[in-house]
Amino acid sequence: MDSVFFDTYVWPALIVTAHSLAIILALLVSLAFFMLADRKIWAAAQLRKGPTMVGPFGLLQSFADILKYLLKEVIIPTTANKPVFILAPFVTMFLALSGWAVIPVSEGWAVADINVGILYIFAISSLGVYGVIMGGWASNSKYPFLGALRSAAQMVSYEVSIGLVIITVLLCVGSLNLTDIVLAQETVWFAVPLFPMFVVFFISALAETNRPPFDLPEDESALVAGFMTEYSSTLYVVFMIGELANIVLMCAMCTILFLGGWLPPVDIAPFNWVPGVVWFILKMGLMFFMFAMTKVIVPRYRYDQLMRLGWKVFLPFSLIWVVLTAGFLQYFGMAS
Repeated sequence: MDSVFFDTYVWPALIVTAHSLAIILALLVSLAFFMLADRKIWAAAQLRKGPTMVGPFGLLQSFADILKYLLKEVIIPTTANKPVFILAPFVTMFLALSGWAVIPVSEGWAVADINVGILYIFAISSLGVYGVIMGGWASNSKYPFLGALRSAAQMVSYEVSIGLVIITVLLCVGSLNLTDIVLAQETVWFAVPLFPMFVVFFISALAETNRPPFDLPEDESALVAGFMTEYSSTLYVVFMIGELANIVLMCAMCTILFLGGWLPPVDIAPFNWVPGVVWFILKMGLMFFMFAMTKVIVPRYRYDQLMRLGWKVFLPFSLIWVVLTAGFLQYFGMAS
């Protein structure tokens, strides 16, 4: 009886725990290099070098910055709601890391390959705004509060467009499983037939993660640092890790929904000799490069422009494209 209980409950739980820890550790280490890449790309576009002193080519700069933040004193405003103020960045980071539980970096390489994986991701990304709202409200300061209000309105607005884009992809696949979505792109990546939806998803992902040109919640020219104005030391770096993990998660979702996930561009040698996880990382890196270049090239939107784009352009366009996709699939007998 004990051996049956161990094989049925304990051993699978240990495997899932080990898998989860491996994913989290790999992700946290990679985030340091993603941050460095963001700084290097921005520096190269401005004809400067960026970080170069810590480690070869500055590769250890992010680790030095994190260590500096961890060793500094945590300063909490006297008028702040201290429990909520401290909890807010950890809520953001926990939710950002939780989304990776269903991301398949290769076939069979997901912590939880559940049948409603896309709904899980959508739910987790929707909850991410709570950390920002908690941080802005608990700071008891006008600039963080205004940043939190901006973030709430912005994320709600663009989640509508993201949901409609996901519906378009699901119509083509007929499954909510992320692995099935990738395998459905063996013939052609969805970025080709659904290219307008790919563009809408990419831009909406920028707004969802508060990346430039939609970084209105952290608008330093008007709000100092937005909802993170009163944060410092460890709490600040936890907020930053959560935001960066969200950005990389959206890059992974772009890869899964539109770029064929771990599938090679063409199923011929030498492309199919490369492991799937390598293709996934390369595509995700390409999407992050596009995120970084958008930050370099596009100036910040005004807030009214941001709302107008979300509600008057993306929402009707996405609705029309969902109807056209459904009609096309039904007319040609391709509906799943």
